[in-house]
Amino acid sequence: MPRYTPEEIRVKFANSTDFNELFDAFEDAISQRIEDVELYRLLFWNHSLGPDELCLFGEKLAKEFNGISYDIYMWLASVFEVTYSSYDNFELAIKYYRKAAEARPSVPDPYLDACDCYDPDLNIPPVDVLLEFLKSSLEHVNSKKVILTRLSHLYHIIGDDEQSTYYRDLADQSDRPKPPNDLN
Repeated sequence: MPRYTPEEIRVKFANSTDFNELFDAFEDAISQRIEDVELYRLLFWNHSLGPDELCLFGEKLAKEFNGISYDIYMWLASVFEVTYSSYDNFELAIKYYRKAAEARPSVPDPYLDACDCYDPDLNIPPVDVLLEFLKSSLEHVNSKKVILTRLSHLYHIIGDDEQSTYYRDLADQSDRPKPPNDLN
């Protein structure tokens, strides 16, 4: 039997600072099979939780509700990008952008959002990590032009004009229709 109503869970996620109370409400939400991403976003923005607790809740939630795992991972990545960036150099944000990309590999958003984290003055996250992540997306995403354009931009930022031009040209070519095969 549920201990809390969905509204009580919502209030606890938004206002409680006690980990045990949050955990109990979370477990109750799971046992009630509540798949409302908006509800869990309140939990993820609860400032009393540290990165380890957020990871614990997010991983458990994604495992329990595979259908919303992409949304959970994208939300966690954005939380880590905004709130914990100075502590972990965006490592957790990138980790969850990768998990979101694994959940929906053809969607370009995790790859592009990860690049939005980049601070060229500090090289955080390391540009080689972002370049590798973007390149890995090319075998999965439907819209390659946006990825190729971002690759070109990143190479431009780091001063590699040759690679920047290469990826810009590929992006431009991806727009052009393929010529019909000449059967003669």
